[in-house]
Amino acid sequence: MTMKPNFFALLIVSAVTTMAGCTNPQSTPIVQSAPCENPVTENDVLAAQESWGKAIVAIGKAENPQAEAQSTLDRLYGYDLGTVLFKPTLASDDPFRGTEKEALSYFVGGSISEDEGFALAPFNNVRFENEGIITQCNTATSMGEYFFTKTDGSEIKVEYTFGYVRDENGDLKINLHHSSLPYQAQ
Repeated sequence: MTMKPNFFALLIVSAVTTMAGCTNPQSTPIVQSAPCENPVTENDVLAAQESWGKAIVAIGKAENPQAEAQSTLDRLYGYDLGTVLFKPTLASDDPFRGTEKEALSYFVGGSISEDEGFALAPFNNVRFENEGIITQCNTATSMGEYFFTKTDGSEIKVEYTFGYVRDENGDLKINLHHSSLPYQAQ
């Protein structure tokens, strides 16, 4: 008994082979997406990271830290665009902050009892060391470590992943903020 090749199985194998970067002798057409008009670049991400670091320093030095933190959330986070996934470093009782009000509480204290105001430390500097940056049209994702320099010169190392999206004005806004302390074996 001879088996006939399954047309759909061949089509799937052909598509997977083409997507994996292999050549297809049958020249299966590849669908291209529309060109991106204002793609996010690596330099855009680096500038956004610098702005975020300066904003954290500014919150801790501000005469009115709550107003400064609110301004930071308005300028740098995409709450006005939709959902922002926020998982801050020093949060265990309420590890995910689903609203802008909860993010504000993390930075300066307030509505969540475990929050002591992370950005009030104060810090003199925040620097990023990226493991990598992925850009795709109007979005980007970066991952690595950032270092918070305290006023006594000591540094705190934190691991992070940030997601970015371009708004209608062309500004990069954070729509994913995940950070955690490095794993330590016990």
